[in-house]
Amino acid sequence: MASDLNSLNKARHFKKGLLAFAVYAVFFGLACLRPLFSNQEKLVKRAFAMRTNDPVKIDGRLEEPAWGQAQEITDFIQFQPEKGQLATFKTIARVLYNNRYLYVSFECHDAEPEKVVSRLTKRDSDLKADDSVSLFLDTFHDRRNCYFFSTNVLGTQLDGRIVENGLTTDNTWDGIWESAGQRTEFGWTAEIAIDLSSLKFKPGEGMVWGFNLGRYIPRLLESDFWAGPLESPYKVSQYGELSGLSLQPAEKKYQVIPHVIGKAEEGKPSELEGGLDVRLALSQTFSSNLTINPDFATVEADQEQVNLTRFELNLPEKRNFFLEGSEIYRQRISLFYSRRIGDISGGVKFYGKTGKMEFSALSAQTKKDELKAENPANFTVFRLKSDIFKSSTLGFLVANKHQNGKDKGSIGLDTSLYFTDTFKFTGQLALSYGDFNHDNWAFFLRPSYDSATSHFHVRYTYLGKYFGDNANAVGFIRDDNRHELDSALEKTFWIKRKVIERIAYDSNYNIYWGVDRTLRSWQIDQGLEIDLKNKIACGVDYTNEFKLYEKKFYNNETKFSLGYNTREWQSALFSFGFGRNFDLDFKLIEGKLNYKITEALSMEYDLTRLVFQPDPEGESTWIHVFRANYYFNKDLFLKVFYQTNSAISKQNIQLLFVYRFQPPFGLVQIAYQKGTARLGEKGTQGHTIFLKLALML
Repeated sequence: MASDLNSLNKARHFKKGLLAFAVYAVFFGLACLRPLFSNQEKLVKRAFAMRTNDPVKIDGRLEEPAWGQAQEITDFIQFQPEKGQLATFKTIARVLYNNRYLYVSFECHDAEPEKVVSRLTKRDSDLKADDSVSLFLDTFHDRRNCYFFSTNVLGTQLDGRIVENGLTTDNTWDGIWESAGQRTEFGWTAEIAIDLSSLKFKPGEGMVWGFNLGRYIPRLLESDFWAGPLESPYKVSQYGELSGLSLQPAEKKYQVIPHVIGKAEEGKPSELEGGLDVRLALSQTFSSNLTINPDFATVEADQEQVNLTRFELNLPEKRNFFLEGSEIYRQRISLFYSRRIGDISGGVKFYGKTGKMEFSALSAQTKKDELKAENPANFTVFRLKSDIFKSSTLGFLVANKHQNGKDKGSIGLDTSLYFTDTFKFTGQLALSYGDFNHDNWAFFLRPSYDSATSHFHVRYTYLGKYFGDNANAVGFIRDDNRHELDSALEKTFWIKRKVIERIAYDSNYNIYWGVDRTLRSWQIDQGLEIDLKNKIACGVDYTNEFKLYEKKFYNNETKFSLGYNTREWQSALFSFGFGRNFDLDFKLIEGKLNYKITEALSMEYDLTRLVFQPDPEGESTWIHVFRANYYFNKDLFLKVFYQTNSAISKQNIQLLFVYRFQPPFGLVQIAYQKGTARLGEKGTQGHTIFLKLALML
């Protein structure tokens, strides 16, 4: 009997080793084939940055003599709707720089300047809903990663990072920069000044950066770029170049940001505590961040939402310490999910890039969680990536949770291989560890095709029976114990005739079996959306699925949607869905309204009405979410957030007044909260006032 058991264990280990070898072999084989698919070098557009010693006032007026001496960057071409065609309206950009700032100006000509849209005032809003311009800087010229900066006529700021040649786009990174815009008789203008100390780059004479410029005209559904034609606005490998840069290391080597916060909650003693954030630039390519007792108290609550699945919802991170630089940790099989980490007493982060190697590390120590009765824990994540070939990457990540003397987590490899501008392969191999040391492997293989108007992929994923049980100590694995196969097709047709502007179709097919080959699920999704020239959009979505849990379930949903002016921020959208979900018939009504009441005051309202028939557990609900923002200017504003969920009798309100006297980090906040709680829970928080002061030294 023991001999049979040993033989069985040996067979299992042999199969695991064979599986790991096969996945590694696929990665290696595809990497070896990569040069065979490489495109010949294409003509690269080039621009020149002019050094200036004259001061530049960021007011959007472009009155400084230096702007007239700088090279005109023009000849923008369309990404959509007519890829490769000249832009409808003329755009002229110029670039200046000195030892501290990089300056960029835009002249945006428009045949109907009175129709230029400028409504968004909230930082990091999706500015493509306004007439706006963008700047893309690949500061290491690695054709994979870049910073982006966008602004509109109001000078509203959106910034972030693009990594792995557009695989991940993240707007949680905050740089130090100024922006302003002005309406003119020919259209509008914009100025941007970026503090070079907030960027990572290699100093030296005659440096060349990857570079692109963009412009968005929402009323025409048009996006224009200087370099192209592009297969995606975020395809860094297709950008042009910016030369003429002689760069010195930034003078400011550190930022110290202390904060003090006071809290007064109804029925509880008042509290006063402080914390500290330190940002240290050890060189222009290596930096570290230290935080002690960071403030998470005034973070906006998670918005209530309907979950018609039996899987955990992936909630967005909102805490600054975990947001900045988070794009480097993102993977298809998510080994690091920062929402697993509760309030922390302290943490440290490191980031660096040298040659083709990029690395990042994070370590955080949590406080004792009285509500969950959990002891303090340490979370550590390390990420290493290497550039390979022209624009591809090979990466490594380990994520660990140490608590009560035990370690849980995962370790893995991943790759993104770009064979051409449109054909890509992504893959990942991971091993989890902890309570289960068998059936704990995972991997996926995903070839895909992406162009300006279409997407297609096929993906095979294997998740061992106990992979998620270990990995979810730090990661996010909705469900393991599966062999999964899916494919997706998306296609946009630009009609631009009669009443129809465009038609978009998407479909997805998914099926997975347990590791014992039992069919657990299949799902078919189909969607069709039509944009009309009168700014009305309509769509229909259909889902049909099978799920095996304690029994077999056959679910389906049909949803119709109707929207007005959805191409801009100020819009309205309504949808009605119905179907069957785990033996319950349901109806789902959703509505969304964005409206700008005055130039300074805007509001957003979301409605969700879910009705189950029968409804034995009282899961039918009304969810109301209301947001209002009043901007005295872009650095002085008032926010209101209110939500209700009738199924759990939840009422949550938050008011936040902010004055950023040293944007984006130095600020004064006064906040009021009541009823704040985790998603899906009724809050018991009484009337609470917070006062926070943060100063950047």
